[in-house]
Amino acid sequence: MKTNRAKLMVLIAVACVAAICQWLLGQPLWAQVINTVAGSLIALAMLVDMIKKLRNGDYGVDLLAITAIVATLAVQEYWAAMVILLMLVGGDSLEDYANHKAHSDLQSLLDKAPQKAHLTVDNGVQDVPVDQLKVADQVIVRPGELIPVDGTVLTGESTVDEAALTGESVPLTKRKGDQVLSGSVNGDGRLTLTVDRTAADSQYQQLVNLIQQAEEKPAHFVRLADRYALPFTIISYIIAGIAWWLSKDPVRFAQVLVVASPCPLILAAPIAFVSGMSRSSADGVVIKTGDIIEKLADAQSAAFDKTGTLTKGSLTVSKVVTEEGISPQTLLQYAASAEQSSGHILARSIVDKAKADNLPLLDPSDMQEVTAKGVIATIDGHEVKIGKLQFVTESNQVSAVAKTASYVSVDGQYWGHIELEDEVRPEAAQTIQRLKHYGVREIIMITGDQLSIAQRIAQQVGITKVFADLLPGDKITHFQQLPEDARPSIMVGDGVNDAPVLKAADVGIAMGAHGSTAASESADVVILTDNLEKVADAVGIAERTLRIAKQAVLIGIFVCIGLMLICSTGFVPTIIGALLQEVVDTVCILWGLRARRA
Repeated sequence: MKTNRAKLMVLIAVACVAAICQWLLGQPLWAQVINTVAGSLIALAMLVDMIKKLRNGDYGVDLLAITAIVATLAVQEYWAAMVILLMLVGGDSLEDYANHKAHSDLQSLLDKAPQKAHLTVDNGVQDVPVDQLKVADQVIVRPGELIPVDGTVLTGESTVDEAALTGESVPLTKRKGDQVLSGSVNGDGRLTLTVDRTAADSQYQQLVNLIQQAEEKPAHFVRLADRYALPFTIISYIIAGIAWWLSKDPVRFAQVLVVASPCPLILAAPIAFVSGMSRSSADGVVIKTGDIIEKLADAQSAAFDKTGTLTKGSLTVSKVVTEEGISPQTLLQYAASAEQSSGHILARSIVDKAKADNLPLLDPSDMQEVTAKGVIATIDGHEVKIGKLQFVTESNQVSAVAKTASYVSVDGQYWGHIELEDEVRPEAAQTIQRLKHYGVREIIMITGDQLSIAQRIAQQVGITKVFADLLPGDKITHFQQLPEDARPSIMVGDGVNDAPVLKAADVGIAMGAHGSTAASESADVVILTDNLEKVADAVGIAERTLRIAKQAVLIGIFVCIGLMLICSTGFVPTIIGALLQEVVDTVCILWGLRARRA
């Protein structure tokens, strides 16, 4: 950015010297020499750069700019040549400014990376760099400070602003046991945290890495947009040539070409893409590369994993079924009392349900956990077994249910079972409907879970096609066999087992708030907040960004062609045409920046 600005300042100084020579000193020949030398040098530099681009297959509009400068100098319109030079360099500076504005949301996130942390030590508190913190360290976060690492609140209560990370504008209340993310801003309370991840593995550093990847890779559409330059160049030469031939005046050739060198024009597309990526990042959605915007905008099919994606990924007690004469509350109380020291995921859900129902937990006098089977505990003098059906009873009169369940027996007598199910995300159905509205024609579920469970979840969210009991390799095969009319395809997942299929899809979207690092690294898009509706937001932002990018390119091309036709009549002086061309460039770049707004 500084280089183009310096060039512009030097060129303005040269123009001022030429102006002084012509109008103050009365030496138009000196002014002509200064403008001619400056124009020739810059045209030569552009020619060398153009040859390099042509070797790389980049058919830009540099040839038009060079021809316009040479033509205006040849017909002694050297002040028009100077205006073209000022506008070309000024356009590059404007492009730099537009890119800077488009990247500003991303850069502000990078600039806020936590640097220091207050580590608790034996003799008090010590300030250390965040990269020296280890897992299980305890740190203090004072009011108004950045949270240095991902952690869990040990003591204290405060509101935490996570807007920079997740796009959530409302500060969240955090208290003991809640997780907090590095880079979020602590409110007015003092918190003590235990470190869950080192700084290098933190959510904030992952976001920084994703954004840096996004900035390094250009969009495919940008390269495609450059191809408009070839037919545009041919049309420009045809209009200019016909104008010269009909008027028999070479000046007419120059008048047409001064409005046919839209150097920043084709660059309006990448500015729109970077703006769209900046907009999505501010909304808690990191799109890694520009060409993913194209694929998202044109997506024809989408596949969702079930657990942790369409559902919350945490089982809750849905039903307590008992044998005759047994109270559901008593069964739940005994089961939770036996399970309260177990680390099994079903045990935690059962204990949470008992606490939610205000059932007092009884302390077991003896407790033994049998791997892969269940728990035996002595509760209030009774032997309680909870776990798999074959573990708790040998009776042939009891059949297993086709749901996730824990079975319970007391003193050898079968009492009943506790059914658990994964809760559907409340925003899941709305997300599916929005994707259909955006033109995603086919939406399916692919999961490794049982078919009956998958179909029940699919029915709740509005998905009609389900593929269940799949291994990761089966999911990949599904995407490899997609017909062309179902592409581009989207895959949404969150677990380690989803990482391969996220790569296999045209666009892999990872639920990164609580999902695995492997899934986030394999994905093209990462959702930073635990909200499935951000998937639909990503598609909506992509559609609008692609539309604005195409509009910016086509507006510039058609307006320039219109101006060329007007200038071919000879009514527009060469210097005025040069000024009009830059107005068009400015409008196109500003149009591209519209993608940055909500």
